[in-house]
Amino acid sequence: MPPISPARDEQFRRMRDVAREIFTSVLKNASIENAFARNVHCERRVLRIGDDLHHLDSYQRVFVVSIGKAAHTMAAALEAQVGSGLEGIVASSVEPASQVRGFRYFRGGHPTPTAESIHAADAILKSLTSLDAASLAIFMISGGGSSIVEKPVVTMNDDEISLPDLAATYRTLVHSGAPIAEINAIRKHLSSVKGGRVAQAAYPAQQVSILVSDVPDDTPDALASGPTMPDSTSIHDCDRIAAKYNLIDQFPKSVAELFRQHALAETPKSDDPAFVRARWWTVLSNKVAIDEAAVAATRAGFAVEVDNSCDDWPYDKAAAYLLNRLRELRRTVSHVCLISGGEVTVAVRNGGIGGRNQQFVLSCAEQISGEDVTVLSAGTDGIDGNSPAAGAVVDGSTIFRTGSGGGDARAGGAEAVRQALSGFNAYPLFDALGDTVITGPTGNNLRDLRILLAY
Repeated sequence: MPPISPARDEQFRRMRDVAREIFTSVLKNASIENAFARNVHCERRVLRIGDDLHHLDSYQRVFVVSIGKAAHTMAAALEAQVGSGLEGIVASSVEPASQVRGFRYFRGGHPTPTAESIHAADAILKSLTSLDAASLAIFMISGGGSSIVEKPVVTMNDDEISLPDLAATYRTLVHSGAPIAEINAIRKHLSSVKGGRVAQAAYPAQQVSILVSDVPDDTPDALASGPTMPDSTSIHDCDRIAAKYNLIDQFPKSVAELFRQHALAETPKSDDPAFVRARWWTVLSNKVAIDEAAVAATRAGFAVEVDNSCDDWPYDKAAAYLLNRLRELRRTVSHVCLISGGEVTVAVRNGGIGGRNQQFVLSCAEQISGEDVTVLSAGTDGIDGNSPAAGAVVDGSTIFRTGSGGGDARAGGAEAVRQALSGFNAYPLFDALGDTVITGPTGNNLRDLRILLAY
């Protein structure tokens, strides 16, 4: 195959820019501020959340807990609606640009818990247990909360799982290739705050949860491992998932023994009294991001199709499926944009620097070599795996540009891509090309977005 001509190289560059512009438009318009403007409103001390009205002055105490990657943004948005005078706790994985008066702040770990994650959990539980039936607990939950706020369950020997063992367990789960709902099923049953246990701590207070979701729509209790929701999973699910991914032998001894001796405690279900006075409202989800991407792509002159059927698929299977779908659409439309939301899975073994989005697009690179196709995949939280990027973009020129150091550019580029894929080391390759998507932490978290363009 001949090298890419200057004219086509310029076309590829423009299409990479278009893909970036679509993603940037999503981040701007699928924002916490816009979601709160639609779903949360306070006038004369009457707070509307979704369809519910809360007369704030009718409660003896109002306490707010905001956790996850969007915790700072949500706390600021609530203050903008309600005004000053709130009290509560904010726990996120980054430092806030500014603090809301009346709140205590914790910086927990992500993707594995830290000592500060445990301190945040202890502070939340202690504060909630002081509430009574005349109190209102407002929970604001976003993705990343599983590791940012954590307190392990007490083991059979009346000991807590140690922090190193807890972190090792999280790493095993994250690298297992399991989808987030299965990962969080196990996290819930190892935690004193997940799977509805925060709601139990707040009982008998009135409770309302505002959710910014980075999980599938049909499993809302997987968000941050469902600290305020009835748990739809069971200890039997945990045993099944652990067997499916051969996890027990990979867990540290303290956790493995809980499984081997069937000593996991069950989480609260929908009939628990803690949920009698509890409500939950999802104000942002991956669907909003997809809808905003469709608007931006249409504005850019593309016919748009949405296909989310590969959610939670292995990255290579998802790449093959979506590229095949794009080519089918291309037969009838000259300029088409295929949008896919959700997450792909990657089973990492001794990886380098990268993440699932970069792994996905890199697996597309050789398959689209020489084609008029551009693929971008990125996380709406601005973070992809252990890299500083949100994701990356590839096109029909990526293989040639990767191998442009001399000799057969296509063969050299293809070999470099295969090595990066097998080593789970996509970021250095994309960084060298200038094809990373860098946003920094966005203060939001609506799962990933894949944008495929054919032109």
